[in-house]
Amino acid sequence: MDDRDPEGPASKRRKLDPSGSISTSESKPEKQVSRETALRGLSRPISPPIVKRKKPLSSPSSLKAHSPTINADGKSGHLGNEDTRSKQTVPSPVQLTRIHDLSPADNVDTVGLEDILGDPLIKECWNFNFLFDLDFVMTKFDPDVRNLVLLKVVHGFWRNDDDRKTNLQERAERYPNIKLISAYMPDPFGTHHSKMLILFRHDNTAQIVIHTANMISKDWMNMTQAIWRSPLLPLRDSHASAPASQAEPETYPVGSGERFRIDLSRYLNAYGKLKDLTRELTKYDFSAIRAAFIGSAPSRQKPTATAPGKHTSWGWLGLGEILSTIPSHWNGDAMSTPNIIVQISSIATLGQATTWLDNLQTILSHSSESATISAPVSKHANFFKKQTPKAKVNVPPPTINIIFPTADEVRTSLDGYASGGSIHTKIQSAAQQKQLQYLRPLFCHWKHQDTPSSSSDRRKAFRGSAAPHIKTYIRFNDETQTSIDWAMITSANLSKQAWGEVQNKQGEIRIQSWECGVVVWPDLFRHNDEKVKMVPVFGKDMPVGEEQSEEGGNTKVVGFRMPYDLPLSPYKADEEPWCASSTYSEPDWKGVVWQ
Repeated sequence: MDDRDPEGPASKRRKLDPSGSISTSESKPEKQVSRETALRGLSRPISPPIVKRKKPLSSPSSLKAHSPTINADGKSGHLGNEDTRSKQTVPSPVQLTRIHDLSPADNVDTVGLEDILGDPLIKECWNFNFLFDLDFVMTKFDPDVRNLVLLKVVHGFWRNDDDRKTNLQERAERYPNIKLISAYMPDPFGTHHSKMLILFRHDNTAQIVIHTANMISKDWMNMTQAIWRSPLLPLRDSHASAPASQAEPETYPVGSGERFRIDLSRYLNAYGKLKDLTRELTKYDFSAIRAAFIGSAPSRQKPTATAPGKHTSWGWLGLGEILSTIPSHWNGDAMSTPNIIVQISSIATLGQATTWLDNLQTILSHSSESATISAPVSKHANFFKKQTPKAKVNVPPPTINIIFPTADEVRTSLDGYASGGSIHTKIQSAAQQKQLQYLRPLFCHWKHQDTPSSSSDRRKAFRGSAAPHIKTYIRFNDETQTSIDWAMITSANLSKQAWGEVQNKQGEIRIQSWECGVVVWPDLFRHNDEKVKMVPVFGKDMPVGEEQSEEGGNTKVVGFRMPYDLPLSPYKADEEPWCASSTYSEPDWKGVVWQ
């Protein structure tokens, strides 16, 4: 049985007409769509771009980071790389993507792919992903330089008989500046699921972008997605010491920029063919980054052979290492326990028993108070300065909720049933029903369900109608969900392939897929001994008003942009999650049924 966590099944190879465009039946209106049709191939093709007259490149000084602004079109003005040391409010380090069919008022501080790739100073782009529409990607570069930008596409279609590989090769042939690189995929059930951009620029800076969207039009139109962008990373000072050699790596704290570079480089080295990229990144100064990199790579690792003080392990083992360095800010009220919300777009086969989910929940519950593994504090970054020790407290185990849309939420979304082709779980077989039984009590709606008791205190994210392809894992310090201990965006859904199996009899943890994400938490934004807290923000990136700390100017407040409303809406007893392999006869708002 195929337990992959796919974005969609393999598409059939499409024929090219004499003009070179893809023949498609999208122009014929239909009232009935099959699963295969909805998931097949990519969206409307775009012809190769016409070369335009070149205009002068923008000055590097005009692209410096600045505080977030709300533009008339809803676009965000901040890159997240401003100096936050003297600021008492800090914008969310994670942004949401712009939704095409929502108003500017619902798209404040949001980002489009053109905002990332459209800078004419980009000279080289490494694009890691699962699905690609290369014509679509090329239109997002500045028209004056899109034929000059070196685009390296890292994908997982390694089999020669895979139609997706053939289609990708045919498209790449149209662009001499595109190079395809296939990832090592040792397991047939694994996928190259990572979603990351590495950009090199003419102003001698680099940038890392980690996000949740495939490189296809559909994912950047009406699906909810998230983006984390690093600061623009300058070249290292010529007088600064070079990074430690791989033979004797220096230790850096989890969350520091240099530790991020070490963990990112380890991930890139796992491909076995990206040594030049890794070497190039050592030229850049990562010290401005405030985040931890978490990756997965096809592997078998033993917990007894890890070195968390030097680098982060893969999958759930590495996640546990990161979370074991992050303090819990539980308020000590035994009546209000910490709360972890897992929000994903796919749930693979986890097993009829709760063994795997229990293990993941244990990992997600890690904190520095419960740590058995921790990285040493480094002298290299004063915002990681060791804080005054607190009295040892027994933090209660967090409660856990899982956000996953129902069929009705998919049906009424902006793209209707078509959006369901990117959202996966299985509930038909007896084994899958047993899995559903233990997951159902944890399930909450993606789209807020109005009830008299919830309408008054509802905090709106304005994304309920945009079906989720985003993946977020957030720990709130209590059940009021007003303060965040840590937050993660990642490509990894709930699957063994992504996070790893439970430890086997040989003491190994097996991972089959490529994934990547980032973890952020309040203390990363601390300067000296100031107080810092992270709060959920809704409809914007900057915490304001009631989202700011009650302690006023004594506490720095960092926002985290929420993709869903709070409080949550639990499933009713008779509700089930959307299942792309089921049939739904009730038409969506477009008059389409799902068969």
